[in-house]
Amino acid sequence: MTTSLVIRPAISSDRSDLRRAIVELQDFERLRHATRLPGAQIADAYLQWMLGKAEANGTVLVAEQNGCFAGFATGWIEQNDNLAETADSNRFGLISDICVMPGFRGQRIATQLLDEMTQSLGRAGVARVRIAALANNSSARASYEYAGFIPYELLYEKEVDPAGLARSDRPDAGNRAATSEDAPGRTAQESL
Repeated sequence: MTTSLVIRPAISSDRSDLRRAIVELQDFERLRHATRLPGAQIADAYLQWMLGKAEANGTVLVAEQNGCFAGFATGWIEQNDNLAETADSNRFGLISDICVMPGFRGQRIATQLLDEMTQSLGRAGVARVRIAALANNSSARASYEYAGFIPYELLYEKEVDPAGLARSDRPDAGNRAATSEDAPGRTAQESL
């Protein structure tokens, strides 16, 4: 049987499928990081927010295979005012969400959604498109790199307790002064 994949802009009748995919995506990420709330808990509010962002300055694309909802991607234009960045880095396309439903994974549908979204955002006049992934979501990171994305910035996180003390598995945590080795090219004072 030949499979036919169609990628098209989302329409109002896709709303229930988009909601179902948001639940899937959120629950998938929740297994990878404790900060993610249950998908059903956030789906309605998140869908409304996401559609609003896309309507203002972006798009939602839906992938259908043989007439069945296979996944979606959402992206829009972001404008920052980072004084240390170039103009083309401050105005960029952001792919906020991408999800391929479980029964359709392993067919490079994510790559096709990423390609279509990148082209759409490029037509809107940006020179850069960015996407984020949880650090331990190796399948997402592999898909993004396969589609030509490269790491840009890494965001690190460290939990602290309510008293402000750092939580750490390091046996010497809290007993060590910062050194210039903590941040290459910076003094110990700059590292703090």
